[in-house]
Amino acid sequence: MFSCLVNCFEQKIMSSKLSAKKFKWALDFNNGKNADLTSPPGYNPSVLVNHTEVVRDQRLVIKKSWDLALGPLKQIPMNLFIMYMSGSSISIFPIMMVGMMLIRPLKAMFSTAVTSKMADGAQGSGQKLVYILGNLANVAVALYKCHSMGLLPTHASDWLAFVEPQTRIEYYGGGVSYV
Repeated sequence: MFSCLVNCFEQKIMSSKLSAKKFKWALDFNNGKNADLTSPPGYNPSVLVNHTEVVRDQRLVIKKSWDLALGPLKQIPMNLFIMYMSGSSISIFPIMMVGMMLIRPLKAMFSTAVTSKMADGAQGSGQKLVYILGNLANVAVALYKCHSMGLLPTHASDWLAFVEPQTRIEYYGGGVSYV
């Protein structure tokens, strides 16, 4: 038992001596600057950034910020399809879908400061306006779905107790009209 502990201790000492020994091919990146390193082939520190690359980068930033601004408008067809597929019955699935449809654009509108950091150029105000209008359109789709499900109080009988609720003119069942 004692000899095993001694052997383990000797191995740790030997491994620490080996790790402390600096090999000629090892680089120590903890030091500030390695003076013994030469520049790679083809590297010229005196070459400045090309002006056309800066213009391309600015165009790329503008393109990406417009993609971000148009994102809510691109979601409208998908959201319309999801609302159509969820149906108009009042059950947990359609209500959760409508709830998320209302919450996501509202959260996005309140976090516009975070998403508009890229849009600081000349087109920044237009991008913010398009972003907010797209989110408002998504909220309008969600409110329309709430109205079609009957969840919005849109009649006087929803607010006043003495007003009679609307009466149905027709009743449909299985494609046959019962008048």
